[in-house]
Amino acid sequence: MIDLGRLRALYAVAQYGSVNRAAEVLGYTPSAVSQQLAKLERETRTTLVERRGRGIVLTDAALQLAATAERILELVEDAELTLEEQRGQAIGTLQIAAFPTAARGLLPTALSRLIDEHPALDVRVSETDPYEAVAAVNRGEVHVAVVHDWHNTPLALPEGLSRVKLGSDPADVLVPAAHRLAGKESVRAEDLIGERWICQPPGSICHEWLVRTMRRAGAEPDFAYSVAEYQTQLAMLAQGIGIGLVPRLGRGPLPDGVVVVPLQPELSRRVYAVWRNVTSRRPAIVVTLSLLKRAWPERATA
Repeated sequence: MIDLGRLRALYAVAQYGSVNRAAEVLGYTPSAVSQQLAKLERETRTTLVERRGRGIVLTDAALQLAATAERILELVEDAELTLEEQRGQAIGTLQIAAFPTAARGLLPTALSRLIDEHPALDVRVSETDPYEAVAAVNRGEVHVAVVHDWHNTPLALPEGLSRVKLGSDPADVLVPAAHRLAGKESVRAEDLIGERWICQPPGSICHEWLVRTMRRAGAEPDFAYSVAEYQTQLAMLAQGIGIGLVPRLGRGPLPDGVVVVPLQPELSRRVYAVWRNVTSRRPAIVVTLSLLKRAWPERATA
């Protein structure tokens, strides 16, 4: 009989393209994955991997077996979900991903309740950018992801994923106290042309959103400082460096020397929870979504 764990290892290598990446996703060492493949070869009396340079490639037989493994693993997952649904209890492992400010401003409240109310649930959290979080949910590595997008930068979901909106998170223009805009009641995007921006790195959804916002105002933004962490952006602003556009969720108090200038019209990002459709009936998913929605009104904001 073919071992299910070895099929899982083979499928992961086929899906992610390398032993190292498969090991990372499965939580194994690369040598452990290689051992699983070697045992599977002996079990099936079939050559599954071939050496090519410093790496390996899967044979045609291995790819056919991996396709069968995908169907088997889906059936196993469905059986596990059915049993869990019948028990009606939130149990097992639950992997949650969230973008940094949601991890700071929203998750602590939801997590504390999740852990207290469902002690049989093994909750794991990773801080992940929305694009990668959605991909991880789609691959089945993450069960629930808290993500965000903007009206002019919508976040597309692959087929088979669902989402529920948790709320909207306004963003403010932040400038040093000595800045020319510091005393204004409000500004428009056109007033920010020519400024040196502190912004998230290229490839992030916030970076793309600011590019589109400023281009709509008729200018290419000058990204002088590429900084992923908002608290670092605030520290730079406090020293009179650049300007920023920072959402309120998880922002905390502003340091001395940093001033809010309201942006008109107000810009907000939309915050969602995302999960796979096939897991919708899993009790752990149901209670997690419920607690995230309950925690939203109590979130930590500016």
